[in-house]
Amino acid sequence: MYINPIQVQSKATQSFAVDTWGGEWHPEFGPRPGDVVVLEHWAQIGFAGTDLEAQLKQHGIEKIVLVGFIANSCVEATARFGMELGFHVTLIKDATAAFNPEGMTAARVNAKLFAHAELNTDELLSALSESKRVPAEEQTDGSLVSAH
Repeated sequence: MYINPIQVQSKATQSFAVDTWGGEWHPEFGPRPGDVVVLEHWAQIGFAGTDLEAQLKQHGIEKIVLVGFIANSCVEATARFGMELGFHVTLIKDATAAFNPEGMTAARVNAKLFAHAELNTDELLSALSESKRVPAEEQTDGSLVSAH
């Protein structure tokens, strides 16, 4: 297996190493009991060498929403591959980051080639809220319920 210069640098600095800052779950976003956790990927594509595609298909998921780091590398590679596999891809513009402004520019330019939608966080939350809304005549307790 050939390791590229960024992977060499990441290994030397232990970027994203298990149990370090950047290599652990944020307490608000980590898995909860009953959540499906996909096998960890080793490079840039979340699908390669993992069970991500199988898990998504097993659970009937057709749309993926991507956030994270590195916008012009990991996020883009996963989004491109997801599109190639037939998933609807949404990128969240203000919830991704790159090492430099040029990387963010590249991510924005390239996104037009594979993303079905580009939203900001507020737009995503609004869309999710609307998709979960149940007509008043179908509500039993006045609360929102999730759509499957």
